[in-house]
Amino acid sequence: MVDVLSLPFSLLQSPPPPPPMPFKRPRLSPLTPPLRRRFQPIPNPLLPLPFSLPSFLKQPLHCSSSSMPLQLSSSSSQFQDNLLYSRAYWITKTIIAWNVDVEDGSCYLYASKIAALSVTDDGIQGQDVEIKLEEDSSELPPHVIEKFPHIRDYRAFKVPSTVDAKNLLKYQLAVAALNSHGKCSNATGLQLPGILDELFSYNGPLGAIYSGEAMSLYLWAPTAQAAYAHIYKDPVGGSPLEIIPLEETNGVWSTKGPKSWEGCYYMYEVYVYHPSTLHIEKCCANDPYARGLSSDGRRTLFVNLDTDGLKPEGWDELANKKPDIPSFSDISLYELHTRDFSANDNTVCPDFRGGYMAFTLQDSAGMLHLKKLSNAGISHVHLLPTFQFAGVDDEKEKWKYVDSKILEKLPPDSDEQQVQITAIQNDDAYNWGYNPVLWGVPKGSYASDPNGPCRMIEFRKMIQALNHIGLRVVLDVVYNHLHASGPFDKDSVLDKIVPGYYLRRNTDGFIENSTCVNNTASEHYMVERLIIDDLLNWAINYKVDGFRFDLMGHIMKSTMVKAKDALCNLTKERDGVDGSKIYIYGEGWDFGEVANNGRGINASQFNICGTGIGSFNDRIRDAMLGGSPFGHPLQQGFITGLMLEPNGHDHGTKDVEKAMLASAKDHIQVGMAANLKDFVLTDFEGKEMKGSEVLSYGGTPVGYALCPTETVNYVSAHDNETLFDIVSLKTPVEISVEERCRINHFATSIIALSQGIPFFHAGDEMLRSKSLDRDSYNSGDWFNRLDFTYSTNNWGIGLPPKEKNERHWPLIQPRLADPSFKPQRSHILAGVENFTNVLRIRYSSPLFRLRTANAIQERVRFHNTGPSWVPGIIAMSIEDGNEGVPGLSQLDPIFSYIVVIFNACPTEASFISPTLRGRTLQLHPIQVMSTDEIVKNSSYEASSGCFTVPARTTSVFVEPRKI
Repeated sequence: MVDVLSLPFSLLQSPPPPPPMPFKRPRLSPLTPPLRRRFQPIPNPLLPLPFSLPSFLKQPLHCSSSSMPLQLSSSSSQFQDNLLYSRAYWITKTIIAWNVDVEDGSCYLYASKIAALSVTDDGIQGQDVEIKLEEDSSELPPHVIEKFPHIRDYRAFKVPSTVDAKNLLKYQLAVAALNSHGKCSNATGLQLPGILDELFSYNGPLGAIYSGEAMSLYLWAPTAQAAYAHIYKDPVGGSPLEIIPLEETNGVWSTKGPKSWEGCYYMYEVYVYHPSTLHIEKCCANDPYARGLSSDGRRTLFVNLDTDGLKPEGWDELANKKPDIPSFSDISLYELHTRDFSANDNTVCPDFRGGYMAFTLQDSAGMLHLKKLSNAGISHVHLLPTFQFAGVDDEKEKWKYVDSKILEKLPPDSDEQQVQITAIQNDDAYNWGYNPVLWGVPKGSYASDPNGPCRMIEFRKMIQALNHIGLRVVLDVVYNHLHASGPFDKDSVLDKIVPGYYLRRNTDGFIENSTCVNNTASEHYMVERLIIDDLLNWAINYKVDGFRFDLMGHIMKSTMVKAKDALCNLTKERDGVDGSKIYIYGEGWDFGEVANNGRGINASQFNICGTGIGSFNDRIRDAMLGGSPFGHPLQQGFITGLMLEPNGHDHGTKDVEKAMLASAKDHIQVGMAANLKDFVLTDFEGKEMKGSEVLSYGGTPVGYALCPTETVNYVSAHDNETLFDIVSLKTPVEISVEERCRINHFATSIIALSQGIPFFHAGDEMLRSKSLDRDSYNSGDWFNRLDFTYSTNNWGIGLPPKEKNERHWPLIQPRLADPSFKPQRSHILAGVENFTNVLRIRYSSPLFRLRTANAIQERVRFHNTGPSWVPGIIAMSIEDGNEGVPGLSQLDPIFSYIVVIFNACPTEASFISPTLRGRTLQLHPIQVMSTDEIVKNSSYEASSGCFTVPARTTSVFVEPRKI
């Protein structure tokens, strides 16, 4: 058999005979972890190799064929392991950066076309090319330091300008330092993203491009030695119809084909040096720009999304029929998992349950509920990941199930339910989906047929159906990491096409894993381009209305700003969508290798302000609930009884508790003022402070936003316990279920009536429980059930899965066992009504949705402030102007003044404000007309300015205009 790696490179332009099955060499990058949802407060990435290398690889490596196992060198050099690392950076055509001092020695660059380099005491052997490098005494150029700040102190070595860098980048590369005696003092591989960006940044077509009776394929793969397209008739199995050699032009491989390819499938075969194996590898991968797939991403589908046959009726007119959104301040978000929505809805036909088509059934229980929320004011449904992800087989016949009837008979605190669920959790239909394989294609498991164009058509029908009931759609995008890497994993794509480029690596050359696994590097030009192109794909081809960025802080700020601008520039006339209506937001957490701008200016909470891009406000969440999701589960907060109704947890002395409660109130008030950094309020000590001067428990500023739509306020989300569960955990065990239900509503009312954008986890309004599961990413339908018939909230269905919850089982078990903790249908119905009422109140006045920071500063006041504050009370007023009267402009034609009193106390409380005396305030008509008899006991006495509000109640008082 011909050995492809022994052929001259010039002969690699025609398809080689297929080599034997490749030997699966041990990886030199961390193994793929279990499918899981991952945020941790202090990231603990997998140890970078070689610390985890098996002992038999503690030898220098070389290869003679991509089909042969790694062979051991007989060298005994102390540097024999050095090529496993990539500690030097080829950053421009003429500069290599390396943190090494050659003193009076010398430095060389080595290249091997067949990846035969090895290290001996005399230097590197097996090279085809050897180039002497000259040390540059000056610092790295400013533009290099800006892009790669983590190597700012590295030494610069000059590469001769005559070097054919473009060709060498297809080789295995290494540098070595030799001492004055010509002996090797150091050696390492190279990281190449810098020079790849300089030489091969590309703005032309990529993926499958359709034109008339022909089509073309374009693949960016500048380090590849050869590339082929395998064309298949069927989604799986069979031999290729054709194997087409691709031609390269400046790093882009391409070919043309007939229109008859449309509806067929293809895969790329790329021959490329892979730093994780130190070999030239034959990599088989999908198209990074795939727009269609066969089941489980086995092959890429040739699909033209502009074909009329793939468009539901009225699709091209959808942009003109979308629900109106005058301002981003009018947005309210409802976070929902596609499968959760209908997997257990018996009003949905079995074939549609858990999938896209369930949203098209206008009279299902779930859709009727969404209509109710839409009518109350929810503007956007945020769908958890719906791109092609790993962890759920696309072919439904392969799914495993547990008999729910058996589980229903088990005790509410039994551990047997979680035993049965976790036994099949990697083979069932459930996963949150934060395991990206391909970003640009809808997930196949949610479609009626994962092959062909069905998934694309049904996804469009889902978007259209949600728009039809007044809901815009946000997609959860996960550009911060990929599920797989390396040349062998079936789910690896980008790291097979251009190894070492798309994934961010540490200074040893191993993949960073702080997000979970396989962090991507948006600071690299073509990674950024892929992200922006993918967003445009979803916006134009699927007409989605917003994007929520998972771990946005791991993406560069410049990438986010360019993405926002690219989306905003879309027009109905040219693109079929109005990009100015597309809202983007994300998790601005600042941790891992990107923390403190370690890899450039990242899209963290503090950096993103001023861009108009939203970020989640964890300050208001933690102040309301107490502690953080990573602290002690019994630590109480403003709404869960801190000082006011202790649960037995040691929070410190009474004075400490009072200070904690007062500080929590300040944090909440800053959040209610859209978490603006420049909003001025009086803190609990009586000092006037800006939002950025109010400090969190860790000493970081609470306020960070410059405009209200940069703040997404929330108290619960898919991560961590549900709102009802965390309330049930933190409040005293002896309080009643009615009181817990009221606290649940009290929490959502704070979020709903705050400035900024409110965000709600699906089921908050129905007292949703996951049986106290703190991380249900892979807990199956059983723990993630939603019941839109309002019969149950899913409390007490067994101990939550052991992996993430076992250490808290002693706290959880007695609560689940106690039947008094479980809400009844009447509680759920009341919760839904209270939730929709508070939404209707938000949308009853533009004063709750102020559009600018200046408007909030001028109109919003907090009154129960300073050292004499009444514990447990937040008093907020919002003032409007009057037509024709100097001063504030008039925004609300109905109400001229609003006062909202939030009483977190377990008893009725009164608050007197001289500044609010003498007004014509009355309880909001929506609360007067509600079935909540408790809120109707709220009162205001104009003569004294005294407000009296029932326990755990939010009372809204309005001053109607005189007609």
